[in-house]
Amino acid sequence: MRTTRSWWRSSVVVALTVAVGLPAAAATASPSGDRLRPVVRDGVTQPVFGYADAIRERVFVTSDVDTDGDGARDVVAMDIMRPKASERGLDVPVIMDASPYYSTVCRGNESECKDDVDGDGLNDKWPLFYDNYFVPRGYAVILLDMIGTNHSTGCPVTGGRGDNISAPTAIDWLNGRRKGTNAAGERVVADWHNGRTGMIGKSYDGTLANAAAATGVKGLSTIVPISAISSWYDYSRSNGLVTRGNNYSGSLSNTVTNPERRAYCAPVREKLGVEGDDTTGDYSDFWAERDYVPDAKRVRASVFVVHGINDDNVRADHFSKWWDALAKNNVPRKLWMTGTGHVDPFDFRRGEWVDTLHRWFDFWLQGVKNGIMNEPRADIERAPDVWETHRDWPIPTSQKTSVFLRPGAEGAAGALSVRPEHGKVSRTFQDTPSMSQTNAIRHPSDPAANTANRLVFLSQPLRAPLHISGTPVVRIKASVNGEDTSFAGLLVDYGTRPRFSTAGDGIRTLTEEDCWGEQANWGGYAEEACYRETAKNVATDPQALVTKGILDGLNLDSLSKSTPLRPGKKNSVDVPLLPEDYVFDAGNQIGVVLLGSYSGYSSRAKQNQAEITVHFDSSRIELPVVGGRRAAEKAGL
Repeated sequence: MRTTRSWWRSSVVVALTVAVGLPAAAATASPSGDRLRPVVRDGVTQPVFGYADAIRERVFVTSDVDTDGDGARDVVAMDIMRPKASERGLDVPVIMDASPYYSTVCRGNESECKDDVDGDGLNDKWPLFYDNYFVPRGYAVILLDMIGTNHSTGCPVTGGRGDNISAPTAIDWLNGRRKGTNAAGERVVADWHNGRTGMIGKSYDGTLANAAAATGVKGLSTIVPISAISSWYDYSRSNGLVTRGNNYSGSLSNTVTNPERRAYCAPVREKLGVEGDDTTGDYSDFWAERDYVPDAKRVRASVFVVHGINDDNVRADHFSKWWDALAKNNVPRKLWMTGTGHVDPFDFRRGEWVDTLHRWFDFWLQGVKNGIMNEPRADIERAPDVWETHRDWPIPTSQKTSVFLRPGAEGAAGALSVRPEHGKVSRTFQDTPSMSQTNAIRHPSDPAANTANRLVFLSQPLRAPLHISGTPVVRIKASVNGEDTSFAGLLVDYGTRPRFSTAGDGIRTLTEEDCWGEQANWGGYAEEACYRETAKNVATDPQALVTKGILDGLNLDSLSKSTPLRPGKKNSVDVPLLPEDYVFDAGNQIGVVLLGSYSGYSSRAKQNQAEITVHFDSSRIELPVVGGRRAAEKAGL
């Protein structure tokens, strides 16, 4: 095991080197009775409160829901760790990771579960590094079991109200608004809490943080959602098209339910499957309950968003729609946008992440004036391990720029230009649901390209780099020879350079470890914070998908109602692509590919195989170009 902390502030290096290198009891000293407050040096709290002597407890709080319909309100269970000094008057904030995964999928790159090893009713295995690192710095850490999972009662409802109030129920207890008990039924109060709670978590955990913030619960001061869902509709649907079918809401509920309770919760899952409506994919009250974006106006907490722009699990529109809604409501916020996929920042930018997270929590939960909110708002990974900072995102100088699709000869690639096509020209292609994404983005000169099943438009080799920042939209006029199809748009970069790889979500796990906090031995288990390091995977393909989007032809007018197309009618079709921040290099070509129901986006691609005709009187892609039309013209569009 080796310790790698060369990028840390020197004071933190010294503090953690001591903590890792010495026995826990000798590593940190409890403060004297007249100094029951955090120690701040160089703008951050210091590890002065110990870890091995921390207080551990399990608390149960009754919620307002009955998800399993047994006539009793569901109980939320949480495992708490806090400094021993909190028994003597130290008031501490809470860092909470609420999760459905602690006894099933488990957490982190190394799949750590919670576990009471010695059976005394206290948790001995604490996943991730938050407890090891932050408890000695004067924080309490809570690992909360979402309703229906692990030690909590009820059944999971995949983004529904039972999920969403799990953490607010605990926050109410922390602030004296609900009763909590221990396993013996004795009342427990959080008289050690300073009134501030921060939530953090990746994927479903981060989603619970978004959901909690959207309730406006008092006492939630900040959230750090990592690769988190902001709308469950957008997670299993895309603009009316079912992308995760087969009753996905029910199947995910089954995954997170303890195996011994899965049969018991089967009726709840069946109801989720019916109400989710795989048949149409339309937006409904079921999905509105699971959509947090409209409730951004209720958010009281600051928000530190982390998301992978190449995340094909929780796609990037989750963070962008949430981010835009937070901005409209003036919510204090910060963004890290990585080029990896569904990955925690601890595994793609470890040292900088721990340092930044430390300062973020110190500012919002401990009141340390460390200047973090005066720094640039957005960190963007431009190339593997190459980061830039910008004062906001999208980059403020980006402007919506129309780049028109100009037809080529029949069977040949068209062109891209800031100048529109004139005249009544059209081209037709065959919707081929079985087409792979690999074939869809092949360069037209590639003999394997299937030009009869797509329309491709290419720029000339760029004379200068072209930077886009925001959400592109394909806006076409199209008619169909049937009543139903899908419309898809892909933005492609043709040209070789080192790129983010999608293999392994962009990272690989190494054998070396480094350590990020103190350690203890509970129940015969050595609880430490040593984790295997990672490295980025890099690709050099001759072309790369930049972003994509798809729209159900039945939902051109409304996501809430399916309406058949009229054969032969020219329709205005607007396909929002996933958000991006990308630089096309000089010498490369920009490509736009139009498809129908291709399998690279949906698990439920339509099989109609309609003929789609694109009319070029105003068909275009609207690109968020940094520098606007002038920059596009300079690049040769």
